[in-house]
Amino acid sequence: MITAPIAPSVDVASRAMAPAARRVRDLILRASYASGHGHVPTCFSVVEMLLGTYAALRHDPRRPAWPDRDIFVLSKGHAALALYAVLAELGYLEAGELATFGAAGSRLGCHADRLKVPGVEVSSGSLGHGIGVAAGVALAFRIRRSPRRVAVLVGDGEANEGSVWEAVMVATDRRLDNLAILYDDNRSQRRCLQIPNPAERFAAFGCDAIEVDGHDADEVAGALRLTSDRPRAIVCRTVKGWGCRTLEEDVFAWHRRSPTRVEYERLLMELHARAV
Repeated sequence: MITAPIAPSVDVASRAMAPAARRVRDLILRASYASGHGHVPTCFSVVEMLLGTYAALRHDPRRPAWPDRDIFVLSKGHAALALYAVLAELGYLEAGELATFGAAGSRLGCHADRLKVPGVEVSSGSLGHGIGVAAGVALAFRIRRSPRRVAVLVGDGEANEGSVWEAVMVATDRRLDNLAILYDDNRSQRRCLQIPNPAERFAAFGCDAIEVDGHDADEVAGALRLTSDRPRAIVCRTVKGWGCRTLEEDVFAWHRRSPTRVEYERLLMELHARAV
């Protein structure tokens, strides 16, 4: 099933989880400024996607290795700071630790390490790899007749990698109805190969495709709770840098950099001035 495209609201974020989304963005900004490391716009585009995903999956911050937990995979690994901030919001990490992001000796690397960070299931690095791991885990659960589910977050630029579509082909061939693919459609791929209608592309590969407002965490969670007889692709319409006008208007200028003191103060002001 393919629904009509839903563009993200310009001035209204997620309803029930909007306060949490603002807190997470605040943590991301503060950690980026303190550490000198960035990818802030790409982190901002996935905040509601992450919150909605964890709202729909079975997990327990008190028991990160709970055997019956569902699995989340961040294939778009350069958004690791967003994942850390959400894990802190949920209680997996202490928020103060985020200030060590990317520092020598810190367990919070610029790409997440599953052996160091509670709540991180798959170490990230090269783009296009996480979705293949997610499909493999979902297949393993199927073979073991486990009710556990897998969700994987993929970037639209990352979808230029052929390995992404190879993994989708495996998932649809095996009819992995326990796998959900969240696609961050923030238009960052406009400098590379274009995928103008990603929901149609996923549907053509055999997925049950749906489009949602990626800045409505409740809507993302609702899409994840739907049942299907095959893998579900949830195309999330997002804005890169969502939450701060300065980031939204010039995302490429902010690639892999952190704000100066003046920029940091301006971004915080923009973030907290936006209506919830």
